[in-house]
Amino acid sequence: MSTLRMTVGQALVRFLAAQWTERDGVRRRTIPGVWAILGHGNVAGLGQALEELGDAVDLPTYRAQNEQAMVHAAAAYAKHADRLATFACAASVGPGSANMITAAAGATVNRLPVLLLPSDEFAARRADPVLQQLEHPQEQDVSVADAFRPVARFFARIHRPEQLLAALPEALRVLTDPVETGAVVLALPEDVQAEAWDWPAALFAPRTWRVRRPPPEPEVLAEAARWLRAARRPLIVAGGGVRYAAAGEALAAFAERFGVPVVETQAGKGALAWDHPLAAGPVGANGGSAANALARRADVVLAVGTRLADFTTGSMTAFAHPDVRFVGLNVAPFDAHKVGALALVADARAGLVGLTAALAPEWSGSDPAYRAEATERAAAWRSTVDELRQPRADGGGLAQAEVIGAVHDAFGDQAVVINAAGSMPGDLLKLWRTADPRAYHVEYGFSCMGYEIPAGIGVALAEPGREIVVFVGDGSYLMMNSELVTAVAEGLAFTVVLVENHGFQSIHGLQRSVGVPSFINERRARDPETGRLDGPVVAVDFAAHAAAMGARTWSVRDLDALRTALAEARGVGGVRVVVAATDPERRVPGFDGWWDVPPAEVSERAEVRAARAAHQAAAARRRTHAAVATPPPALDTEEEA
Repeated sequence: MSTLRMTVGQALVRFLAAQWTERDGVRRRTIPGVWAILGHGNVAGLGQALEELGDAVDLPTYRAQNEQAMVHAAAAYAKHADRLATFACAASVGPGSANMITAAAGATVNRLPVLLLPSDEFAARRADPVLQQLEHPQEQDVSVADAFRPVARFFARIHRPEQLLAALPEALRVLTDPVETGAVVLALPEDVQAEAWDWPAALFAPRTWRVRRPPPEPEVLAEAARWLRAARRPLIVAGGGVRYAAAGEALAAFAERFGVPVVETQAGKGALAWDHPLAAGPVGANGGSAANALARRADVVLAVGTRLADFTTGSMTAFAHPDVRFVGLNVAPFDAHKVGALALVADARAGLVGLTAALAPEWSGSDPAYRAEATERAAAWRSTVDELRQPRADGGGLAQAEVIGAVHDAFGDQAVVINAAGSMPGDLLKLWRTADPRAYHVEYGFSCMGYEIPAGIGVALAEPGREIVVFVGDGSYLMMNSELVTAVAEGLAFTVVLVENHGFQSIHGLQRSVGVPSFINERRARDPETGRLDGPVVAVDFAAHAAAMGARTWSVRDLDALRTALAEARGVGGVRVVVAATDPERRVPGFDGWWDVPPAEVSERAEVRAARAAHQAAAARRRTHAAVATPPPALDTEEEA
């Protein structure tokens, strides 16, 4: 057997460069590059290997300003690549590696593949403690890298070079598995990275990982078809699995053939084009009027590729029919069984195609009156969105909805919109219109503040040349603005729309809704008289700040100036930042969605007590969806009326 003598770092670089992913006959590099910030823990090991071999094996290295940001960028790239490719992220020992943990959690929560290569303490332990080593008085084999274990889908510490022979294929298996994927962590001790070993040459041969499309079980498929035939008011909830399985066409064909309306989650937005007659919009806590009305009376819910998180279910209040039943079409059994669903474990596209065949030609679909109701509600919702996006007649300050409308008018429904946290995800879910699931990129599984600008980098690398708009609030911007420098250095192009509303206004609104007066959520100076952070707003020149990092900038306070700035921004290249001052009190209304945030049970404040009473009344609507073995009975005439 031929061997090649290389260090662990060099072997890792050569292996990653030889990995390929294939689905439906399309083949691409699994790991097209590496994000890295170097320190003493990896500069002489993996860093040396990337410098010496990266060009030769076509594995470029990218430098970020913050370790958390580079993992966000990798996750955003993976999302935009439909989980068929991602980046590796390498950091130095101790604080550098620990900085990746937050973003690793986000990747795993959102089921997005990222390969993390944190450095670790010396395996030989000749000099303990080394710089930045965490010492545990009882367990000498515990390090900072162990903190990755709860947020990783796969974790291995490489104490000896030959351990990579088993760890590397397992890491790639998890990264490319549609069920298991998430953060994959290979912890690399500093000394082991630089240690040489005789590697079998076969390890570096090109390998193709075929992403599977598991078909549904025939018996469960037949039962699911029986449930749908018995339904009077069937409803589809489209989640991110529709997007990752490239199942949009199959979804549209199913909905059209059988007259089943489609409502969407954050991850599933765009699975059906916004102007499709059966696209009823978002459902749940941040849902719209059409989707929430249909959900309340749905008797069979086909949940496709969604994990049915609390915002989707309205904290278990959205689906209110007393006999509602769920069919969980999901590639992951863990998600398919949720809310007592009939678990149809399959790839979303394969499952929808199978269901279509199982239902036709015996089932003509839903009742024509129900189809008419669904399309009428969907059309009414589109009119509501038109109204919400229009300029306000009262002449007040810019509303966030007006900003969203103006940006959409400037960039259209093919531009990629990016966001993650604050009130913006809910407003975008309602108001942004997209004809392409890749054009809506909102991270709402972990809703991590600071994700937005790094995500813009990841999407720009995944699809250069496409228009990208990053929406970010000023609070989130202050957490992770440094990656503007990274985008400038890489010559990337996207527009950042920075909504300036003086702090964490989403939580500020939630805080007051539970009876608590304003407290530390706005960006205010400490008042020497009260001792609290309730003094004047701390002024920040965000446009000047972004310009100092190399961006082209505009600062606006009214709608006409915003439209002019957006037109100018679209006409130039590079990184553009448009700062739009908004009135945080001009909010988009809710549409019968509810989110379970319990106010304090005991308080001296009458407002808190009132909020607690209102919460208890709303919480009485919560449903427990138990497992069932039979389809629901049909709605009776009295209930329909």
